[in-house]
Amino acid sequence: MTAYIIRRLLLIIPTLFGIMVVNFAIIQFAPGGPVEQVIAQVTGTAVSSTARVSGAGGSETGGGQGARDSGGGGGGNDSRYRGAQGLDPAFIAQIEKQFGFDKPAHERFLLMMGNFLTFDFGESYFRDQRVIDLVLEKMPVSISLGVWSTFLIYLISIPLGISKAVRDGSPFDLWTSAVVILGYAVPSFLFAVLLVVVFAGGSFLDWFPLRGLVSDDWDSLPLGQQILDYLWHLVLPITALTIGGFAGLTMLTKNSFLEEINKQYVVTARAKGLTERRVLYGHVFRNAMLIVIAGFPGAFISVLFTGALLIEVIFSLDGLGLLGFESAIRRDYPVMFATLYFFTLLGLIVNLISDLSYTIIDPRIDFERREV
Repeated sequence: MTAYIIRRLLLIIPTLFGIMVVNFAIIQFAPGGPVEQVIAQVTGTAVSSTARVSGAGGSETGGGQGARDSGGGGGGNDSRYRGAQGLDPAFIAQIEKQFGFDKPAHERFLLMMGNFLTFDFGESYFRDQRVIDLVLEKMPVSISLGVWSTFLIYLISIPLGISKAVRDGSPFDLWTSAVVILGYAVPSFLFAVLLVVVFAGGSFLDWFPLRGLVSDDWDSLPLGQQILDYLWHLVLPITALTIGGFAGLTMLTKNSFLEEINKQYVVTARAKGLTERRVLYGHVFRNAMLIVIAGFPGAFISVLFTGALLIEVIFSLDGLGLLGFESAIRRDYPVMFATLYFFTLLGLIVNLISDLSYTIIDPRIDFERREV
């Protein structure tokens, strides 16, 4: 097992490098890079006043910069930057230097990866903050949404899936299947909108807050009230995420149990006179839950970093999903590439943990003895 873990850890290095190369190359052709964003501010053609030259901070860890910018350096009276006609070439060169685009693309990439190896993610172009500080600032929201929603999804889906498998074809199975189909069909953000309309001061009730993770006076509250206030703010977003995410896991649990229940060893266990409960939880459970429980780390990461953007927007929660979206819109490359690097690395490690979970749940599994 040690050799297998070492091989998987070593495989992370080229995989991570390849992902970063591909994304860096694609960004080179994306229009509206940070230099063009600043030019748009200067010429008054920007959609929003979010970019500030002073926010560049001299960071040189970003990626590419626009559709017609594959090199770096140079003047602004050519058509390399949209909207740069008539601007002083020295001014354009100054902006390029502030963003680190006075260097060729390959040099910028190698410099960025060298900094990332030491977890030096640089500074945001437009927020006047270090990237690591931004991520840590947004992390509580995303962790809260990820931990609680994943916990509730598993808490609901596993017992429900087992009950559906045991009562397959019964009225209980049929009406719960209707609920599951509804969960499949309606995305979580639509449930979120419905919850806002009904329970958050929309058209009916005003029971829950609609903004932030805690109240403004949270710091002045006693510990017990702080916990209640925190949970009170999470009720609606967690409910929306749970309703939108339990359907798939419920059906996976049901199908896993149905597959195991029909196997020969279950028939043999019943023939020996074992009770149905002993057969179900003493023999079937471990085999059926192997794929379900082993997928927990991946499910948590998915909810934590990819599944909550619209929920954050609807409930005015400033988390990592919103940070990533805004960074892509603003072309804030240090934030984009740093979060891509960190979350990809975390995802690769979680995949390894998921594989190792199989051996923890069922010690009979040994990756070292697999035939190639």
